[in-house]
Parts: sequence; C-alpha cells; structure tokens
Amino acid sequence: MNRLKGKRALITGGSSGIGFETARQFLEEGARVIITGTDQKKLDAARKELGTELMVTLSDASDVEAQAKLAKSVADTLGQLDILFVNAGIVDMRPLEQIDSAAFDRSFNVNVKGPFFLIQALLPVFANPASIVLNGSVNAHIGMPNTTVYSASKAALISFIRTLSGEFKSRGIRANAVSPGPISTPLYSKLGFSEEQLKQVAASIAAQVPAGRFGKPSEIADAVVFFASDESAFTVGSELLVDGGMSNL
Repeated sequence: MNRLKGKRALITGGSSGIGFETARQFLEEGARVIITGTDQKKLDAARKELGTELMVTLSDASDVEAQAKLAKSVADTLGQLDILFVNAGIVDMRPLEQIDSAAFDRSFNVNVKGPFFLIQALLPVFANPASIVLNGSVNAHIGMPNTTVYSASKAALISFIRTLSGEFKSRGIRANAVSPGPISTPLYSKLGFSEEQLKQVAASIAAQVPAGRFGKPSEIADAVVFFASDESAFTVGSELLVDGGMSNL
C-alpha cells in the first residue's frame, strides 16, 4: 500500500475491465486518479463504485483534438501528471478480406494515433520524473488469425516504449508496456458474436494458453502498478508479457 502516495495519474479507458481495476489499485496505493471513457453512465458507475475521490471525464481516444482538451483538463485539475496509463483500445477480429479502410482507420486511430497525440499534448504537463505505461498485447508477438490490423496497431504502440524512452530521457519520463494475453473483460462481448459463438471463441483462445485459462484484470493491474511506482525506476523501455505463457508457443 501507498506505493503511489501523492502521485497524480491518468488512465484512458478506465470505466471497465483492465482500466477500471487499475484505477482501483491506483486509488488503494494512494494516487489521485482521473479516468476517461466515452460513456458517461459507465463513468458515473465507476465513480460510484470506487468512490468520489475518483475523477472522471468524457474523452474519445480516437479524436486527435480531444487529446489536447484532455491534456488541458488534466493540467487544470492535477497541475502535473506523474503517471499515464494508455489503456483505451479496440479489438476488431475479422479475416483480412473483410477489413475495409474505415475499419483499418478506426483501429489505428484508437490504438495508435490517439495515444501518440495524447502523449504529445501531455508533454508540458508531465512531472519529472514521470512514468508512461502502454497497454500492448500478446497479439503483437504471435500470428493469431483474424487479428491482422489489431496486432499491427499494438505492435506500433509497443514500439513507442523504446523511442519515447530515448527521446524523453532528459525530461525524466520513462515508458514501458504491459502486454496482456486473453483477459476476462467486457471486451470480447463487443465483438459482435452470439452467446454461443462467444463461448466457442473463448474456449478456442483458452486452449492456446499454457496456463489453461483467461487472465484476470487484477493480474494486469498489478503489473501496471509496478511500472507506475518508483519500484521500477530503473526499468525503462521494457515490455512485460502477462499472457499465461501464450507468447512462448
């Protein structure tokens, strides 16, 4: 406890799943926390569950202009920022021949372009030192069918940890990534499958995990807390795969 005492944190996509659990742990560790989302009702529900100390704001991770507005809001509310957890993202699982230009742009806008311009907008706001944690994916490392665009977008995001760490070393900003394997979150229910199809997809994915199960959001949040805290002060430009051994197959 208190590993993040006095630190100021922003979590994008924090109203459910990994982002929500990370917000919970950040608060328990003593941080002041702002989460973003695109659904006010879900943000309000998160605040109701986690307490009034949690700050929430509507923001679309795919909208470049919205990133500048979000950075200004963070500066106005917190003054400076010690921790950024880029968690907002989408998964579009379709065969290559079914991906059109709009779908391609949507994935890259949310998973890559938005985070890039958010980090850019936050540069004057980051404290020294500060920690950026990016939410990658095991899919950037394996050849899972029907994830071509998603996997490419996450590979691009993970590339940021090395370039940002090199570029920002004089500012005291370090970047690292946590790359989950399959995690039990509402994400999979948004893929458009029927309940029966969803069960089949889940069983197929779980069979590819040596640990034999989906991970829990708390298991990813544990890793994010480590990267956000001073315990990882000497960890720079690193990626931690929390995937039940899936990337080792």
